[in-house]
Amino acid sequence: MKYLISLDAGTTSVRAMLYDCEKRQFVFTAQSEVGQFFPQSGWVEQDAEEIFEKCAEALKRCISAAGENEIAGIGIANQRETVVLIDRKTGCAASPAIGWQCRRTTDFCKSVPPDMQALIRARTGLPMDAYFSASKIKWLLENTPGAKELFREGRLLAGTIDSFLLYKLTGNFYTDH
Repeated sequence: MKYLISLDAGTTSVRAMLYDCEKRQFVFTAQSEVGQFFPQSGWVEQDAEEIFEKCAEALKRCISAAGENEIAGIGIANQRETVVLIDRKTGCAASPAIGWQCRRTTDFCKSVPPDMQALIRARTGLPMDAYFSASKIKWLLENTPGAKELFREGRLLAGTIDSFLLYKLTGNFYTDH
């Protein structure tokens, strides 16, 4: 095995790059743009399934360029705070992905009492801000049709784009039988 793949699921594009470990250089790149949606001022969403499909295609192109048995590993870089709900039975996105730059939860974050904000910061090291995932997950749970039912059934997961990609790529979905 002589190649590594770098997969970058970015905000506006997906890119997979094939790194030749012997030559110590990138030798192949596959890239595709991904869409963003702006349903209201300050809101940013993406289609997580589109991100996955474009990542899968970029990975296939890199693997084809190298040969399947020549890949030593794959690393993922991503948008970090972009969040999506996932149906753990199907592996499909159960909501739009809320982008890291989305500000829809700003008012909620400001409404959290100062003592609770201090506790959150002490425990996580992060300020209470709409940039981070937690308030986005809360918003998705409250506003995504079917999310509460999936939660009651034990089928709902929430994660960032890298966890969504790993979940879909590994195909480790649970079944009832």
